[in-house]
Amino acid sequence: MLRQFSLGTLGITIGGLLTIMGFAAYAADYATLNLAGFFYGIPLLLGGLALKANELKPVPFSQPTTPQVLALRNQQATSTQNQIRLDITRYCYGQDGHLDKALSFLKLGSTDNEIPVVTGLRETEINGAYTLILEFDSPLLPIDVWQQKQEKMTSFFGPGVEVKVTQPESERIELALIANKK
Repeated sequence: MLRQFSLGTLGITIGGLLTIMGFAAYAADYATLNLAGFFYGIPLLLGGLALKANELKPVPFSQPTTPQVLALRNQQATSTQNQIRLDITRYCYGQDGHLDKALSFLKLGSTDNEIPVVTGLRETEINGAYTLILEFDSPLLPIDVWQQKQEKMTSFFGPGVEVKVTQPESERIELALIANKK
């Protein structure tokens, strides 16, 4: 449940309400409410602002997942596919981008500006196998660099996963993680 809700927004909302309550209690000379509002409200408000400043929004699905693909996911999806899907579809804090450490490890960009950005994902079926497709904005890394790393990506994303790289349009890369049906 909390995966799809911003903790920064929660902190700002609750902290803001408690802080306002503290100021109102101060003006009305209610010492107990005043202290509660200030001692809890201001730290929650500041914590919420700090989280909001370092927030990384979830990656959206580019198309809805069909019930047939959901059933296929339940049968065939590997733990790596599930972990990637769950990680990039939740709010994250203190990261530069989704999968940035994995992409750096795979040497898909040497600087923060070169590292591709995950812009979407979708779940589909390819030849009867569950497939998780990650969509990247990759203006500085051409398709041939991605293809050179395809074997390394296959071993990186673990057993039971085949990796295919395609370029549907200029500066866009699709990384398909296909579950082996073994």
